[in-house]
Amino acid sequence: MEISQNCVVALTWTLKDTLGEELDVLDDPVEFLIGGNDLLPAIEEALQGHSAGAKINLQIEPEQAFGDFNDQLIFLEPRKLFPPELEEGQILEGAALPEGCNPEAPKDALYAVTDIYPEHVVLDGNHPLAGIAIRISLLVVSVREAKPEEVEQGSTGSNFFRVQPAHTSPGGNDTLH
Repeated sequence: MEISQNCVVALTWTLKDTLGEELDVLDDPVEFLIGGNDLLPAIEEALQGHSAGAKINLQIEPEQAFGDFNDQLIFLEPRKLFPPELEEGQILEGAALPEGCNPEAPKDALYAVTDIYPEHVVLDGNHPLAGIAIRISLLVVSVREAKPEEVEQGSTGSNFFRVQPAHTSPGGNDTLH
């Protein structure tokens, strides 16, 4: 079966930056709906017309993937607003930021705690791959017809690629494995 709109593909991949540094490896196949919300449009477009066994190598620029880095999504917040057990690397939902945080911080974003200082905390609302061109090597493991409920949902339901809510930021997409 050839890949087309409203079919489901099972993929594995290796994701690298343009310097060849490995960013992610997916060894066990995961299913994604073509024509839904599961994959970046550039990946969907490259998969069209291929079938099981196809190997596809792509380079995707930031504007086609996770957007450019936006320094307006970096916030310095008072340390006293956060619990003592806060750790670097934690992910916080914008809607759940403590009272007293910058009201300009979008509520529909996720924020990584990048630094903790005695007087303040640094929150970064950028996607982890914002500003990075990526190279992805895909292997199409299988292709099948989508179930009606998958088409209706716009997804296979795995939410595998989704790490941020449907937050609209210019020039990017809020998904990642």
